[in-house]
Amino acid sequence: MMECPGFRHEEHTADVLIEATGRTLEEAFEQSALGVYEVITDTSRVEPRKKIYLEVEGFDLENLLYRWIEEMLLYTDSEGLVFSIFRVCSIERNNDKWIIKSSIWGERFDQNRHEHRTIVKAMTYAQMSIVEEKGCWRITFVVDI
Repeated sequence: MMECPGFRHEEHTADVLIEATGRTLEEAFEQSALGVYEVITDTSRVEPRKKIYLEVEGFDLENLLYRWIEEMLLYTDSEGLVFSIFRVCSIERNNDKWIIKSSIWGERFDQNRHEHRTIVKAMTYAQMSIVEEKGCWRITFVVDI
């Protein structure tokens, strides 16, 4: 049993399976993002030089997670940014959609200071689940590498 909060990487055929937990749904989302960026680099070496506010909508929680992570990966692909701090202010349901409001901090990837691990090409719906069990939210999903 994994501690709450936290994340871990599991063996998967050609991709990486991430399992993240949190005492709240917001915390589990934060750990999910941290899990993704730990695939890319050692986040402890990423300084919070740039703050980005992300507000994303999804038609359910799984779509919300997918779109939120994809939005971050877009910044990584287009601007070379890697992130180390993830703060989810709120996850709310508004009629037929879910909305996440968050801030993320990071900086441009610097090969002299940052470890180059594995490129995460995309978020996927493979093996995705978001469940609450015994006061702990557990999120499982696969990223394409």
